[in-house]
Amino acid sequence: MKLNELRDNAGATKPRKRVGRGPGSGMGKTAGRGIKGQKSRSGVAIKGYEGGQMPLYQRLPKRGFNKPNRKKYAVVNLGLIQKFVDAKKIDAGQPITEDVLVESGLVRRKLDGIRVLAKGEISGKLTLEVTGASKSAVEAVEKAGGSLNVTTAQAAE
Repeated sequence: MKLNELRDNAGATKPRKRVGRGPGSGMGKTAGRGIKGQKSRSGVAIKGYEGGQMPLYQRLPKRGFNKPNRKKYAVVNLGLIQKFVDAKKIDAGQPITEDVLVESGLVRRKLDGIRVLAKGEISGKLTLEVTGASKSAVEAVEKAGGSLNVTTAQAAE
């Protein structure tokens, strides 16, 4: 198969209906909008309007709050770090920093920092330097004989 032979499946695309193109088209004159009324005119936006009744989106309770300046961390599990160490993509002898995790391909981008979580097993001695970590992740690394340093750049929050 070549690029010039690529086609959609039969019936996957329908031609656009051209309205207002004369009586022979079956969609001429009023173009399927009916006669008179607000919806037959142009420039009408009544999607949420319910005839004077309180609209659904206003009747439902509003919950929650999205903090505009919240931090978004890239999340890594200990099991994945161990998998990359076993595959020789990360050198366990050197300190594992956020840059090392990005270079190895384990994390796509740092965002506001990298946070380590305790899912998975860790077998070797690792030295990790990241922005954040769960308590159980710190315990798991120290139990394996390594150390997990949380950098203080964002630890103040």
